[in-house]
Amino acid sequence: MSNTWWEIQIICESVQEDSIFWRLENFGCQGTASERKGDRSIIKAYVPKIKVQLLDLSALSLLLRQDALCLGGGEPNVSWQLIDEEDWASSWKEYWQPEEIGDRFLINPAWIPVPENCDRLVLRLDPGVAFGTGNHPTTQLCLESLEMRFAPDPYSQKSLDKDVVIADIGCGSGILSIGALLLGAKQIYAVDIDPLAVKSTMDNLALNDIAPERLVAREGSLDVLSQMIPAPVDGIVCNILAHVIIDLIPGMSAIAKPTTWAILSGILIEQSQDVADVLEQHGWLVATLWKRKEWCCLNVRRS
Repeated sequence: MSNTWWEIQIICESVQEDSIFWRLENFGCQGTASERKGDRSIIKAYVPKIKVQLLDLSALSLLLRQDALCLGGGEPNVSWQLIDEEDWASSWKEYWQPEEIGDRFLINPAWIPVPENCDRLVLRLDPGVAFGTGNHPTTQLCLESLEMRFAPDPYSQKSLDKDVVIADIGCGSGILSIGALLLGAKQIYAVDIDPLAVKSTMDNLALNDIAPERLVAREGSLDVLSQMIPAPVDGIVCNILAHVIIDLIPGMSAIAKPTTWAILSGILIEQSQDVADVLEQHGWLVATLWKRKEWCCLNVRRS
């Protein structure tokens, strides 16, 4: 018998999207999609029925309305219904189209043909219930930061980081791991506390015809990752939430070289100083801070 999910639908002003996505992520939603129609957006999000009650959904609706009032916009229309797993897996796909990110990437849904004469790195993706479709600002910032890391040296015309080994903490759909491999990374070690995310990562690796030995993914967090890697890594990517990143920073230091860099996102702009302070306490330096709307991405290195 299939599992049952809550499908939450929110019709809102487009400027409210980021705050709504943040609320949905904190609520525990395991998949989101959005479609814009003029200055309005239709957002759909999914959460297992066993994880929330009707009172929880009512509380979420109230929080979304309060957020809209604080932003000075109109109240969003919030509704929900129960659907079976086989229905939810296809319900949101109609809203997701190929999307160009940065200068090099095209995120292409696995069920849509790749555009003809595409000159970008095509990352084919079917995230399933895992986070990471490329439409969230934090994912885009991380992919653009990876582009910077692998950009050709204008003087030597060689890759800055050709044979790097990267740790992906909280891999979700595997979008950052696969993006790094397409850019030229040698090896990825990835972890996620959700076993469905690990499966999604490996399924998406196969979709992109990448040799399976180049990405090792396991269920768990830093403790599992530290046992997986044979030596300290060259780079770390982590797109989770600020308070989780703060807790992970001491362990990140333990798997790093003196030259290791990290790309950290899932951080609201007002949380960035708290994260930067803890990074500094553990021997990291924020090299750049990139912003997109209310989110930011920290590009850091060992100090």
